[in-house]
Amino acid sequence: MRTVIENAAIATVTGPEYDKGHVVIDDERITAVGEGAGPAEADRRVDASGCLVTPGLINTHHHLYQWATRGMAADHTLFEWLTALYPVWGNLDAAITHTAATAGLARLATTGCTTVADHHYVFPRDAGDQVEALVSARERIGVRLHVVRGSMDRGESQGGLPPDNLVEETEAALLGTEDAIDRFHDASPNAHVQIAAGPCSPFTVTEPLMTGAAELARRKKVRLHTHLAETVDEERQCLEENGCTPAEYADKLGWLGGDVWLAHTIHLAPEAIRRLGATGTGAGHCPTSNGRIGAGIAPVRELLDAGVAVGLGADGAASNESGGLGEELHQSLLQARQRGGPRALTTREALWMGTMGGARCLGRERELGSIEQGKLADLVVWDLNGLHYAGIEDPVAALVLGTTPPVRRLFVGGREVVSDGRLDHADEPSIARELAAASARLRERR
Repeated sequence: MRTVIENAAIATVTGPEYDKGHVVIDDERITAVGEGAGPAEADRRVDASGCLVTPGLINTHHHLYQWATRGMAADHTLFEWLTALYPVWGNLDAAITHTAATAGLARLATTGCTTVADHHYVFPRDAGDQVEALVSARERIGVRLHVVRGSMDRGESQGGLPPDNLVEETEAALLGTEDAIDRFHDASPNAHVQIAAGPCSPFTVTEPLMTGAAELARRKKVRLHTHLAETVDEERQCLEENGCTPAEYADKLGWLGGDVWLAHTIHLAPEAIRRLGATGTGAGHCPTSNGRIGAGIAPVRELLDAGVAVGLGADGAASNESGGLGEELHQSLLQARQRGGPRALTTREALWMGTMGGARCLGRERELGSIEQGKLADLVVWDLNGLHYAGIEDPVAALVLGTTPPVRRLFVGGREVVSDGRLDHADEPSIARELAAASARLRERR
């Protein structure tokens, strides 16, 4: 199957940009990109006049189950928000998780996202197969999914935030993570599902679980992910309990390295930023969620200058009720400039973070994140026609500075997932009805 996208502006991210170019897709890979008309031979031609083609956006941090609890604890700090929501999440079952994940992935796909890293750390007792619920949701929508099999083993009785009935025993958490890897991880270059190990955070996890997860992940050759340095409260607690900052604690436990990416990384000392860069550790920046919680603004300019692979994340829909990824390009640029002035981040650096930066965080920069011959055909065709974008000469500026454009086409491995803003393989009204019913069931259990 050969598809030719033509007459479009093209931002390859790592190479040239084209004012009116073409991209050729043969089966699941990109076989050509360049200026002017595409080849005459094609099974399908997509006229993308007035559109911008970019690599598919990559979401480095999410909590899909939270689509069932949007709008709760709307005016809380992070610790207050978690304390309010943990008891609600304790009533999740696999059916609710599946429905919430389906809705979340649908929203992400229609905002330009082709790969999603979902950090799922809530495993209530007798709640069914949570990981399978996520994987089957991915199958309905068609995007790529990296399930971060999370875990918590430090409940309230041990000084943690979650209720004791919501945490796992350390060994059970490690066994559950290994089981998820064995059942679902696909190490092939064109994988649609991969698994990572992801103890939730230093204030919900014991040291044996942190070190055990790192050992397991490296034995199984999968990646590591956790929340780190998100709030001042976290830093204060870490200093009191461990005599060091969260970044120093992670380093001590073997949690910095080229196979690790960390969510948020807001409250970092200059030496911690340098250490992340030196070790090849990635950072998942979640600007909208950080703003909603009031956690602070991540030092994105400093991280990039230190050589850190910074990707973007929508984060959970209970701390970012919009749940889209395209708008994080815009938010990342605004927050960086609020922190560091108008030159703190360019429009193309924002696009790089949403694509290549994310690919590097997930260890998939060889096959995702840019439009290059031989890479997987994960592409977005953004529609820049109409009032919102008329007169903006630079299409990348239109994408990053303006309202998130409609998605004319979304391709994942050459397969169309969104057409004219609508899901190709799932029905959005049906998903919305399912989500409303699932959210109501969860509220009734409180």
